[in-house]
Amino acid sequence: MFKSAQSVERLIAELTRLPGIGRKTAQRLAFWILKIRKEDARRLAQAIVDVKEKVVRCSICSNITETDPCGICSDPKRDQSMICVVEEANDILALERSGEYRGLYHVLEGALSPIDGVGPEKLRFKELLTRLKSGVSEVIIATNPNVEGEATAVYLSRVIKPLDIRVTRIARGLPVGSDLEYADQNTLAKALKGRQDF
Repeated sequence: MFKSAQSVERLIAELTRLPGIGRKTAQRLAFWILKIRKEDARRLAQAIVDVKEKVVRCSICSNITETDPCGICSDPKRDQSMICVVEEANDILALERSGEYRGLYHVLEGALSPIDGVGPEKLRFKELLTRLKSGVSEVIIATNPNVEGEATAVYLSRVIKPLDIRVTRIARGLPVGSDLEYADQNTLAKALKGRQDF
């Protein structure tokens, strides 16, 4: 069987480690990288290095940022009485694209999944409960509409409701089994507007 140059094979192997990238896609990407100018390849490589060296988690909400606290947590124009709970930081990008939400966020860094060994202690629930003591009147649960996201939403509701804080869930405009990051801005805007008590 024919094999490409060793450095090309190494690049293909590294690219297949990316989520959703199989060998064929990795080969296409590797050969695309071979075609671009060296300066473009260096910029791509430097962007990857920069992201690993400069990006940190916000100490308040766990969003990804280059400054701590992040721009959302440090924005005095944001509604401090509302916290939208999401599974991952990329969900914030999706919700911000909708232009409908002006409150704060809290990233759990995952969802409950007992089968995978992910219980409440492995997520950022304690940090959320600490934040709720600072005058928060509503928590919007915006976990993904799948089994793990629903389990997380039910758990959050049970923990937060006794604190006399309104708990809402974004409306069902999102397809079940999908991820927030893939939803279009109009669907997310309607889901935020149509949120309901949970």
